[in-house]
Amino acid sequence: MMAATARDTAPGARPHIPVLLRPLLAAVAPVEGLWVDGTFGAGGYARGLLEAGAAQVIGIDRDPMALDMASSWADAYGDRLRLVEGTFSDLDDIAGAPVDGVVLDLGVSSMQLDRPERGFSFLRDGPLDMRMSQSGPSAADLVNTASEEALADILYHYGEERQARRIARAILRRRAEAPFETTGQLVEVIERQLPRPKPGQSHPATRSFQAIRIAVNDEFGQLAAGLEAAERALKPGGRLAVVTFHSLEDRVVKRYLQLAASSGGGGSRHAPALEAEVPRFTLTPKKAIGPDAAELDENPRARSARLRVATRTEAPFAPVDRMKLGLPAPVFGGAAR
Repeated sequence: MMAATARDTAPGARPHIPVLLRPLLAAVAPVEGLWVDGTFGAGGYARGLLEAGAAQVIGIDRDPMALDMASSWADAYGDRLRLVEGTFSDLDDIAGAPVDGVVLDLGVSSMQLDRPERGFSFLRDGPLDMRMSQSGPSAADLVNTASEEALADILYHYGEERQARRIARAILRRRAEAPFETTGQLVEVIERQLPRPKPGQSHPATRSFQAIRIAVNDEFGQLAAGLEAAERALKPGGRLAVVTFHSLEDRVVKRYLQLAASSGGGGSRHAPALEAEVPRFTLTPKKAIGPDAAELDENPRARSARLRVATRTEAPFAPVDRMKLGLPAPVFGGAAR
């Protein structure tokens, strides 16, 4: 679920082009009016929208570090850029008015991954934290207190880790000796439970770290609420663009948009026709957009990225049955919102 970008994460540095920015801007053209960048990060999408013609962009991020880092350049845009600390699940309330477009770039950013003190990366030793908001229960709290069953469920449902039960048992054995404090300690336990990766395979801790981060930050709950908030906020004709980084979150976005773009079923001789619904979105385009060869050469982290774009209709907002989204059940109580 990595919102990876090819950007320089040093404070004050100008970001490089974020993942799929060029096809995103092409898909939502012409860019005009009021836009919300619900996952501001290093500001690459917000800049792209402003330079493409948006009258104003509201940049939202729950990570205060992201907003602090923008202070060195945001003033250059004057009142065309408004920064707000918050979550994109509240973007309609934050915007306070109907908007022409919403961009969501899901997951953790390179800015967060590249800082060991944030505890997101299994490649750099640091405090076992993973909180995007830098508040609430941390990854260490989860790993040191959750039951074996809860840990196994998190690893399996949020990370698709086949050895979830085995890793969960190993975590409990290790924490009985001493609590986990660092990412390196957790990586060591995970690595001992899995075979050494072959060339080209991902790091053994990839799926487990993804799963724990998702649980700590309630990312699936936030995603469903954020899609609903975007639907409420968008004007008729407004555009929603969502960039995902792994199959679990892409499946949720795909199902949400398919349900919102559906007019209901026509029935058959075995079942009555469903009451017709007015589609609340149209899919523009119908399929996801992936990175091209040039982007992959520029930023290999973009290889799993997918962009989905939809256009709001005049139909009133209607909540989607979350059971139909395939959302894994929350296990850690929606911490670190």
